[in-house]
This record gives sequence, C-alpha cells and structure tokens, in this order.
Amino acid sequence: MSRSGRLFLLMDAMRARRAPVTAAQLAQQLGVSERTIYRDIQTLAELGAPLQGEAGIGYVLRRGAFLPPLMFGADELEALVLGARWVRRQGDAGLAQAASNALAKIAAASPRDLRDSMAETSLWVPLGRPADGAQPADRYVQPVREAIRYEQKLTLAYQDEHGSATSRTVWPFALAFFEGKRLLAAWCELRGDYRHFRIDRIASVQQHEERYPTRRHALLDAWRKEHEIDPES
Repeated sequence: MSRSGRLFLLMDAMRARRAPVTAAQLAQQLGVSERTIYRDIQTLAELGAPLQGEAGIGYVLRRGAFLPPLMFGADELEALVLGARWVRRQGDAGLAQAASNALAKIAAASPRDLRDSMAETSLWVPLGRPADGAQPADRYVQPVREAIRYEQKLTLAYQDEHGSATSRTVWPFALAFFEGKRLLAAWCELRGDYRHFRIDRIASVQQHEERYPTRRHALLDAWRKEHEIDPES
C-alpha cells in the first residue's frame, strides 16, 4: 500500500471512533507497527488534520471538523468506475453527465496513485448504444427521475402491451434499469394499486408540481413487501 493510501485509511479508522484510540489499536487494525502509526499521526498533524491527543493516551478527531474525502480501496474504486461506465451507457444524458462528473471529482480529490488506478482499470461495460444516441423514449427517463426525487405526480399518455392507449396519473417511486429497458414502478390512481410502466411505451409525460400524499419510502416499502422484494436489491 502506498503511504498516501495508508494515511487515508488511518483517517478513516479514526473517523469511525468517538472515543480516543491508542496507537496500538490503530496499528493492529491497519496491520502496521506502532512506530509507523506515530509517524503517520505526526504527518497528518503537520498537514492540518484535526487531531487531538498524545502518545500513550490516544488520539481522536476533533468534533465538527471538516474531513477530506474518503479513501477508496482497490475493489471500491473498481466498483465506482465500473458503475459509472455502466450508467453512461443507459441513454439518459443527465445521468451520463453526472457519472462523468462524479468520476472526475473523485479523481481530483484522490492521490496520484489512485488517479492512475482509475485510469488503468480494466473493467468495461459491453459496447452498446451510447448515451448520445438515445432512443426517443429515453427522453422520458429524466422527467420520471425528477418526479421520483421530488415525490410529484405524473400523468402518462401510455400504450399497454395490447396497443391500447390510456391516460394514467401516477405516484412514481422507483425506476429499474434493465438492459435495454426501463421500468417505472408507481401507484396508479386509476387502478388504485401498484402498477409498472415501460418507459418505451410512454407517448408523453405531464409533470405536476403537486406532491403525492404518501412519502416515497412508504410506497417503496409497501411495494417491496407486496412483491416480496429484498430491500437490499
């Protein structure tokens, strides 16, 4: 592990503790010697880290102090890069740009060795239709996402699997991204029940400023229970 990486991990180890922690405890957790911990503590203090304490008693981060971004491990970094690359292929220009921005911010706040690791990650999403070649139906992904975020009603001009046109006012609370398909989960006022709508079958979307009367997390929890969906999925 690089020294910069070890310093970030030391900060993370102290961040997780409210009470003072000794150099011996930190050394055991990080798998290094106490001497290394003392040296790293001194380095962090010289860099302005909000540390309090002394050798033999323990160290603690000052409460309320601003801390630098978290250090990412190799697996975490690969997961972030792979996830962002997948998002950029999903046809939603807003999410694609957000994924690129997030990776750029992580890289900018990371030590050089981590930036190099991000650039050299050999995990890739299979090539497909890029975000800038979105299908016409994909233009409704962003307004649907916004309605979910702000818990607002939507009125959909929708065509079911039999080709029948209908108008539905819904309370959107979840959006699933399958390969090539987007599926909206919502409470349907017309049916008085949960329904699922494919984004590619939406002809138009009318956004409402009106918030629906039930909180999104309550709708989501009830939907998961009704369909026996793992909350971690």
